[in-house]
Amino acid sequence: MTTDRVAMIRSRLEQALAPTQLQIVDDSAKHAGHTSAGGAGHFNILIITPAFSGKGLLERHRMVYAAVADIMPHHIHALSINAKTPEEINTF
Repeated sequence: MTTDRVAMIRSRLEQALAPTQLQIVDDSAKHAGHTSAGGAGHFNILIITPAFSGKGLLERHRMVYAAVADIMPHHIHALSINAKTPEEINTF
């Protein structure tokens, strides 16, 4: 089921935001017994896309949440989002 959830998230983010880099880590095991999750997972996402250019952090997060809205809260309980543009990554 973990692989299915990651694949669902990946598919939605790729379609909506065309990332140049996308990493999704399922951290659900670290939250075992978290009853408020109701079986939904915890995920860390690194997404790098030109779609974030000129957007603030809050707007970037809203874009990510909008892309996965149809699978929340049944498959996703929590997201940790690191949202960057390609230019921001190339400056390090």
